[in-house]
Amino acid sequence: MALHFERSEYQSRVTNAVVAINEAGLDGMLIFAQESMYYLTGYDTFGYCFFQCLYLGADGQMALLTRSADLRQAQHTSTLGDIRIWTDGGDATPATQLRDMVEDFGVHGKKLGVEYDTHGLTAANGKILEAAFDGFCELEDASYLISKLRVVKSPAELGYVRKAGKLADKACEAALAEIGPGADEGDILAALQGAIFRSGGDFPANEVIIGSGRDALLCRYKAGRRKLDAQDQVTLEWAGAYRHYHAAMMRTVIVGKPSDRHVFLHQASMDALAACEEVMRPGSTAGDVFDAYAGVMDKAGLEDHRLAACGYSLGARFTPSWMDWPMFYHGHDVELQENMVFFAHMILMDSDTGTAMTPGQSYIITDGKPEPLSAASLELVAK
Repeated sequence: MALHFERSEYQSRVTNAVVAINEAGLDGMLIFAQESMYYLTGYDTFGYCFFQCLYLGADGQMALLTRSADLRQAQHTSTLGDIRIWTDGGDATPATQLRDMVEDFGVHGKKLGVEYDTHGLTAANGKILEAAFDGFCELEDASYLISKLRVVKSPAELGYVRKAGKLADKACEAALAEIGPGADEGDILAALQGAIFRSGGDFPANEVIIGSGRDALLCRYKAGRRKLDAQDQVTLEWAGAYRHYHAAMMRTVIVGKPSDRHVFLHQASMDALAACEEVMRPGSTAGDVFDAYAGVMDKAGLEDHRLAACGYSLGARFTPSWMDWPMFYHGHDVELQENMVFFAHMILMDSDTGTAMTPGQSYIITDGKPEPLSAASLELVAK
């Protein structure tokens, strides 16, 4: 069996989830987020692209409904003993089979929480779920019940997070070695991800972002490659990933000589990151961190070039995104706590001059100054 934590840690997580279920006045949870399944049981799959659900009752009983393709995956990677299968076919009714499964646990006529806000439950399957459970029991949105438990990391989890940070640094070093006039973006990506794989890391939960020239202003992956010019800029966003735990980094690297605008934007970004670090302490809110970022950027006259968010929580995440809850944006009142993990990105995209600047790194929240997960320099790099 391939478990990444001691069984006692999984049991502690389930116990905490059961307490949260009872405090919410629920009789059980229908869990569709792969992150929640992985957190509670170790179950590791991308089979959530199909209908699957983990039931966790207020009494601690659990059962997984999944497809036959994931039976052995669940047996090999999780603590689960009760695994049930729905059969593929044109007349498949997995939501009805889920209702029948949870009826075995005595929840007919009771209230169940549902993880609606997840890639593991499509809108179509959500409608089918509600139709199947209509008149059987009451469903209530409890999308963040387990997310709020996952956001504070255990010592064992932080060990994996720090390992992910070291992998991110290895990837940074490998990518920088490839960047220069005439370099192919494909070679840069291969070096970056190869460094992570060679050191025992995993695929990240979304594509590595790369863009050069005008595409350096994009903060999403797009298909297509180009070779770098003698005077160029290239933006990279990547994450070291270890046992699915992520440590993200971001940089804009200059090929040739940095322009005055590059230098100005970089200094503003460094000032904003320093302001964020001062606020990234227990008791501050996620909104406080964003306001520190926005205050510096706006004072520098960069309001039109910054984003409306400047970071987010990280943890064990699955495709299509390594972004986790909560996010740094104005007014977000979630309080930071010790042992939360956040990625702070100081993204500036000046479309007027075609200039990008995007330094960012990940941190563990401590009882004092946040702990950077990267040892790589944040200085402006020109190759």
